[in-house]
Amino acid sequence: MKCPFCGCEETQVKDSRDADDNTAIRRRRECPECGSRFTTFERVQLRELTVVKKNGEKTPFDRDKLARSIELAVRKRPVSPERVEKVVNSIQRQLEVSGETEIPTTTIGEYVMEALSNLDHIAYIRFASVYRDFREVKDFEDFVETIDKLAKPKEE
Repeated sequence: MKCPFCGCEETQVKDSRDADDNTAIRRRRECPECGSRFTTFERVQLRELTVVKKNGEKTPFDRDKLARSIELAVRKRPVSPERVEKVVNSIQRQLEVSGETEIPTTTIGEYVMEALSNLDHIAYIRFASVYRDFREVKDFEDFVETIDKLAKPKEE
């Protein structure tokens, strides 16, 4: 592993442990050149995923971008970083086992919407407002009304 500080090609692993609910290995490394320490994570990657944007542009799947979008939705909400990490792991695993290598952004968005609806309703609405491109208050009202109908138990 290359040192991010000085570029030395040979770094030493000082400590390894399981991370992220046993889906990754966290390694603490030290550079023999400059003495800097840094952390790396090793994860299983079943296949290379490519994201197909609405305009047809293709980009490599970015797990960190997915995590940032979910973290933004749950910002200042009572959702732990561990739960966010589990959601990100779950979505990534769903994408990898789907058998597809090219994933439309709409598919990723729907997975995130589903996960957030089970995690936190406010985060769900926040994400939906960007994902569904709400432009007016009426868009929010219609969406919240739909959520209320789904959340209320059916009266018999």
